[in-house]
Amino acid sequence: MKRLHLTRFLTWIFATLFLLFSSVNTIVRAQAKTQAPKAATTGSLSDADIEAALTEAYNKFKDLKEGKNADYIKELANVDPNIFGIVLITTDGRVFTKGDITSMVSIQSVSKVFTMAKVLEEQGHQAVMDKIGVDATGMRFNSIVAVELQRGKEINPLVNPGAIAASSLIGGADSAAKWKNIMDIHNQFAGRQLSVNWPVYVSEAGDNLRNQAIAHLLKAYNRMYFDPVQATDIYTKQCAINVNAKDLATMAATLANGGVNPVTKKKVVSPETVMYTLPVMATAGLYDDSGIWLYNSGLPAKSGVGGGLLAVCPGKFGIAAVSPPLDAAGNSVKSQKAINYVVEKLKADPYLVQPK
Repeated sequence: MKRLHLTRFLTWIFATLFLLFSSVNTIVRAQAKTQAPKAATTGSLSDADIEAALTEAYNKFKDLKEGKNADYIKELANVDPNIFGIVLITTDGRVFTKGDITSMVSIQSVSKVFTMAKVLEEQGHQAVMDKIGVDATGMRFNSIVAVELQRGKEINPLVNPGAIAASSLIGGADSAAKWKNIMDIHNQFAGRQLSVNWPVYVSEAGDNLRNQAIAHLLKAYNRMYFDPVQATDIYTKQCAINVNAKDLATMAATLANGGVNPVTKKKVVSPETVMYTLPVMATAGLYDDSGIWLYNSGLPAKSGVGGGLLAVCPGKFGIAAVSPPLDAAGNSVKSQKAINYVVEKLKADPYLVQPK
């Protein structure tokens, strides 16, 4: 009888211990499951690391005096050359700023990225390759020779001929509808209502005969898809959209996040559109110095002669800087140096792979 009681007692002990271990194991696994998404979204980029990198970049280059404002568009020569701000926005919506993030500059050639993205979204990647082209020309951004040599082919949407062709190709039955389409896509990428800098537009429109000539030449080769004068005017207007450093960083972060604005959480374009946008930025984003930029940063990017520069670290963040003085190639001196510095400090070059 005693032996029977002992057996029952030991069975009860083992059963209790089994239930206890099972419960603890379940709790630990549940905690690990809830913590896993947080680690995945934040990755190795901590808030402290990002803030330190931006502060160091700002302090290191804020007093740099190299370069000068663009003056071939007369109104750009009047912009304050001391504007300098840096903004980084992660794909999970964290915003980091340093310096002047409120002063506005005209977006200029950075706009070419978002008009290209809209055409990709509307017509697909094959149409852009067939009707505009996606090759780096190896010539100046406003080269007429590049158009003439290939009879309007073998250009891309990030040089003037390809950008005017993209403006002609974008959806819309007339000039007003096409302009609305372009303005809407810029607003969605920026996550707010943008506006046109009319003095810059008037200044640029009064001196765009070369771009009109390019548009007419494209038409001669059946590579213009709307009235050439009106298409050039739409393109000129899109270049005069006003932005600040935070707008550009939000636009870059939307590309980094597969087409969903990480601040507004709204889908702007598809991941496939982003997939075909970034390679053109990588090969033709910084005018004649696109290769040098990619070599040093590893990031797809786009600059504008207004002083803005944005770069995309796919899956991680978008970063932008604004500083009007440009180098000989037409890229902001401080913006290039600041973004390169941040990328290096954060070890964010996607080509930097640690062996397993």
